Amino acid sequence: MPVTEQFSNFPCDVCGSDDAAEIDVARGYTNNQPLHVCKACGFVYVRSRRSAERIAQAWSKEIYQHAYTAHVPAVKARQTFVADFLDSATGLKGKSLCDIGGGEGQFLGIARDQYGANVFCIEPSPVNGKALAAQGIDHFVGTIEDYAAANRPRKFDVVTIMWTLENCQSCRAMLVAAYHIVKEGGLICVATGSRILVPFKKPLNYYLSDNAADTHAFRFSANSLRNLLAAVGFSFHGVNRYIDNDILCMVAKKNPQASQEDLHRDDWREIADFFRRWDKETRDHYWNGEAVDTRVVPEAGQKAR
Repeated sequence: MPVTEQFSNFPCDVCGSDDAAEIDVARGYTNNQPLHVCKACGFVYVRSRRSAERIAQAWSKEIYQHAYTAHVPAVKARQTFVADFLDSATGLKGKSLCDIGGGEGQFLGIARDQYGANVFCIEPSPVNGKALAAQGIDHFVGTIEDYAAANRPRKFDVVTIMWTLENCQSCRAMLVAAYHIVKEGGLICVATGSRILVPFKKPLNYYLSDNAADTHAFRFSANSLRNLLAAVGFSFHGVNRYIDNDILCMVAKKNPQASQEDLHRDDWREIADFFRRWDKETRDHYWNGEAVDTRVVPEAGQKAR
């Protein structure tokens, strides 16, 4: 008999509130899995999630390699962008850099070979661990939580989390663990798709998918990412011009006195309306009743044909 998956409900990872509204159009793109927005701060997240180990296993054994690889041109382009942005923001030559969830190590190869960083990788996949070893990249096979809990883990000048913070069970727990391996005064760099405040760059079915919802549990805006970093103990250092870029890349400095005062929350009503407009734009401009180079967009609440 198939094993029944175990799920737990979580509050908002940014502000801790339990008061959330479902984004009503999302189910039509996610195989009927709900997506929520926090009414207190506007953070978009999946409430119901499996264990951290189960989500990491889903990525390393079920999705990575089978449905995703770092060697496609779009991924190479965004990794190069982040390396260049980070080097411009802080200078990487001679600095120790740890990439959390570093996959096959392509970004670390760029940071080492083109920018002179001393690189290290934390990666849960044993298969990717072999790929890292083949490139001469020192690494730890496991999660960042495992590494942070290890006996006297190394600390780094720069820690990067690229398209990984949204793919764990708890983005706050991941950042708390990351905080402990950043040197005093060191930097963290989080890069993700520019999610909420840059409308309609792609059809909504490219943004959402029918994979297990908790494998991509968090959808960051610049506001929610900055608020989350401050809550953990990082003060804002810089961000790219995400408004006309498909990448949101934010750098923050380890600072125990980081404050969330005067930071901007997103209005949950505007977020919900944004998704409704995005759904309409998808149907008006991409959906013509046939699957061409995108999967069919189903009616809200229905599964794809």
